[in-house]
Amino acid sequence: MIPIILFNIGSDVVHGQLMKIVHTADWHIGQKLHERSRIDEHEQFLNWLLETVQKYDVDLLLVSGDIFDTSLPSAEATNLYYRFLYRLFNETDAYAVITAGNHDSARHLEAPREFLKMGKIYVVGLATEAAECVFSFPPDNPRVVVAAVPYLSETELPHVSYETEIEKSERYRERLKSFYADCVSYMSAKLPKILMGHLFVHGGTTTDSERNIQIGGATAIHASDFPKGVDYVALGHLHRPQTISGTDYPIRYSGSPIPLRFNETGYRKSVYLLELSDDGTFVRDEGIEIPVFRELCTVTGDEESVLWDAQTQAWDGKYIQVKLKLNKPQTGINAKVRQAFNDRGGEVLSVEIESMEMTRELEISVEDMKRPEEIFEQFYRTKSEGKPPDDSLAQTFNELLQMVEEMP
Repeated sequence: MIPIILFNIGSDVVHGQLMKIVHTADWHIGQKLHERSRIDEHEQFLNWLLETVQKYDVDLLLVSGDIFDTSLPSAEATNLYYRFLYRLFNETDAYAVITAGNHDSARHLEAPREFLKMGKIYVVGLATEAAECVFSFPPDNPRVVVAAVPYLSETELPHVSYETEIEKSERYRERLKSFYADCVSYMSAKLPKILMGHLFVHGGTTTDSERNIQIGGATAIHASDFPKGVDYVALGHLHRPQTISGTDYPIRYSGSPIPLRFNETGYRKSVYLLELSDDGTFVRDEGIEIPVFRELCTVTGDEESVLWDAQTQAWDGKYIQVKLKLNKPQTGINAKVRQAFNDRGGEVLSVEIESMEMTRELEISVEDMKRPEEIFEQFYRTKSEGKPPDDSLAQTFNELLQMVEEMP
């Protein structure tokens, strides 16, 4: 889920008091797993997050993009988001800074910007000028300054005829470097500086649930591209909590608050707690583990072993992915497996069947269906005796894919 950063901020700051800030990202409210709604898990997470803000007396909440899973979130997802913001304003003294991610509609997210600002909630969806992204907290007695940079799409770059993907990648990288440098130029030299962002930094570990995280390298920058004189970089985009090396200050992804795919269950989701002393020094920097609100489980084996597991273990409230190995196709096995787990309180969301009679052609699993570049590579291998596509062909496919995605 979400790593969080905590600093202590408030309008009644007392000298000597620690400032606490929470960094979180990639909520993906409205996300579905095999068409199953996750709204109940997101509601539990937001309740937990509010309790965490209250428990640690947090002064500033940073949310680095991908608030929603789609640019047109459902009424249910939108209501959940605004109910949380109201409770944050009504039940805490925390400020909040929220930026748009690549899944969000920047205009939709920042539409109530001026209204939310009255509730100490600062939303940045679009960023045309660096100065518009820089805020000091608390406003009347600043102790920290934040550059709230939303997702900056490479599609917004001016068109250059006959430009290669590598050239476009470098141009995008230079744009990011320049934008962050401009942000720092507007920040007070006397205050600790935090940069927010929603992007892919080289060295980050992906989890396959980040859709089109990197097309031809055009969305990646390096840790060294961030300006000097910064104290913390609070990122979103990658769903595994992690720290990127390469600078003398932390560059962190908080990660998503809940596992968005079955292959994200091998590690725990967390938030990061930071505390800032009165002299501007970070004196605490640690992760806070997020509870598991609904367990995702994968069961693999032949019919006998899978059914045995279903009948002998507790599955109450769990979502289950079954990878079933059969000697030959079997009519009705899907329903049989689902019913076996259902009898024990579980819910099977996916049954993937591997038959020994199938050909040895490479198969595309359900978990990979949203990654077209991988589908293309696996399809090519089936037609070329297992050989991967060469760099030129892969590059051409990525460019065509990007053209399709940029179509209105």
